[in-house]
Amino acid sequence: MGDQSHQPTSNPTIELQGDEFWPLSKKPFFEVIIRKANVKPFYQMVIPAKFQPTLPSCSIPTVLTFGGKNWEMTYTGGSIQRKFDINWREFVNDNNLKVGDACVFELLECSSTKLVFRVQILRGDIPSELLGNLKGETVDAPIVID
Repeated sequence: MGDQSHQPTSNPTIELQGDEFWPLSKKPFFEVIIRKANVKPFYQMVIPAKFQPTLPSCSIPTVLTFGGKNWEMTYTGGSIQRKFDINWREFVNDNNLKVGDACVFELLECSSTKLVFRVQILRGDIPSELLGNLKGETVDAPIVID
């Protein structure tokens, strides 16, 4: 009989430290590669057009969660540009978001009184010349959605 001490253990536990990653649930989500318009000095986070029908057509309190912390802001769904308000700046600064990082916003709660997104941050070093090629947008231009 052979030595069986080298068999893998079942169900290993992985503890997340620092930036957190987890499989997405079946809840709606959208992803954004951070561009210059999303960070200093513009601090704009416009919701992608394909995701807008999922959200209310009014302004509503919103919470972004990441790393066990919450950031409160307002989703301005009643305006031409559906986006997070200026409090998005705090999320960017507190999490040291840079051009080329990516965020996945998973919608955990969508009611008439509140939106809650769980955010995953994927740190990346995407060359700036490639960022300009995404959806035909330039790196320096703010994102405008009709």
